[in-house]
Formats: sequence, C-alpha cells, structure tokens
Amino acid sequence: MSDAELATQLARDTGRLLVELRDRLAREGASPWHLMDAGDALAHRFIVDTLRRDRPNDAVLSEEGADDAARLSAQRVWIVDPLDGTSEFGEDGREDWAVHIALWDRQAGIGGDLVAAAVALPALDTTLSTLPPPPVPKRQDRTPLMVVSRSRTPAVAAAVARELGYDGVRLGSAGAKTMAVVLGHVDVYLHAGGQYQWDSAAPIAVARAAGLHTSRIDGSPLVYNDRDTWLPDLLVCQPHLADDILRAVRNFTSR
Repeated sequence: MSDAELATQLARDTGRLLVELRDRLAREGASPWHLMDAGDALAHRFIVDTLRRDRPNDAVLSEEGADDAARLSAQRVWIVDPLDGTSEFGEDGREDWAVHIALWDRQAGIGGDLVAAAVALPALDTTLSTLPPPPVPKRQDRTPLMVVSRSRTPAVAAAVARELGYDGVRLGSAGAKTMAVVLGHVDVYLHAGGQYQWDSAAPIAVARAAGLHTSRIDGSPLVYNDRDTWLPDLLVCQPHLADDILRAVRNFTSR
C-alpha cells in the first residue's frame, strides 16, 4: 500500500469508527463532553496503532499525543489530527468535522515537505486525498465566498472581505473549511490567530493537489515538522484571487 493509499484508508476508517461511536453514544444519552472526549481518544489510539503496525519506522505528531523531539531528526513524520472539530463532533447533526492524516518527508523539497495526505469528512461519507488528487475546482461566476470560523472572524479576514467585496460563510473545523474550497463550495479560506501544524497539514496537502493557492497570510510558505508546532495563519484560495487577497492583507497589517 502506498503512503497516499494508507493515508486515505486510515482517514476513512477512522471516520467510520467515529460515526459509529457518535451514533452509539447518542442513543445511550451521553453528554456532548463525554462524546467529544471519547471521540478524541478513540481516533488517536486507532491512528497511532495503525501507523505503528504499518509504518513502524516513522515518527508521529498528533494533536492528542505528546510531542516527541525524535521527529525533528526523523526521515518521515505523520502529522495527524485524529478529530478536527471536536466541538462540532459533539453537536447533534453537525457535519463540519474531519479526520486529518498527512505525511512529511525530509527528502521532499528543500528541508522536507508534505508528500501524501487525506482528509475525511465522515458525516458526509467523503474522503479527499492527494492521490488521486481532487479535481481542480471550477472558477465560479459569483461574488467570491470566504469561509471563516463559526465562533469568531479574524480581524484580517473581515478587513479583506470588506476591501474586496467578498461574502462570508461560517463553518466549523479547519479541515471542513479547507475542503469547502477544494470542493468549490467557497473560494477563500483565510485564517489568523491560532492553529497548529496538525490543524492544517493534511488539508493543505490536499488543497495543493487540487491546484489551489496555499500559503501563510504574508505569502510565505507553510512549513511543517518545525520544532514549534504553532502555525497560526494560512490562506487557501482559488489561484486567481491570491494576489488581491495578499495585497489586502498587507494593506490591513500596515495600518
């Protein structure tokens, strides 16, 4: 099984386990907090156990696991978010949560890069992968749509939307928001103010495979398997929109 095939299967299988868990605990009347904790634990354990069995020589960086400094000298590192959007997972009927599986390889690019990934949207029975890559989303004849967090809109995102005349859409997890761009449901995902490497590694790799623009909001590359797991901002968008968005970001940050 290739790395991309493993990522896809692992994301899909983890998602199915989470859907089964969610349905069972809902029938039992479990509280949302119990559901969220159980989902995080089950998904992390299943992913780590599978990778230890199928890729025993690789390191793992998981949101739900302790960070092991050995990954900094490892040849290959799996960067995973076992349950992205835990709050949405705990809410009855919400579909905007995801499973992220990405592989970083030291030999890719200059100093290492993402080489395989998959993002599962289990409540939608959908998994998107780097192989085969998703179709390039069509350029839509509409006012561009920017997806932002359910809970708060970063000031820079609001400023960019105002300057460029974009409309807004709210969704939950980072994976769900990025896949909304990949699927062509929206055109822009601009985030600032707080994320970690596992929040974006798999979604960014899948977005790249679909031909989308991906970067930090200052236009610099997104770097993974860095010592500091904090990676607070990103931009994913249709390529023809990138220059205008980056210019609007500069206008906001230079005030």
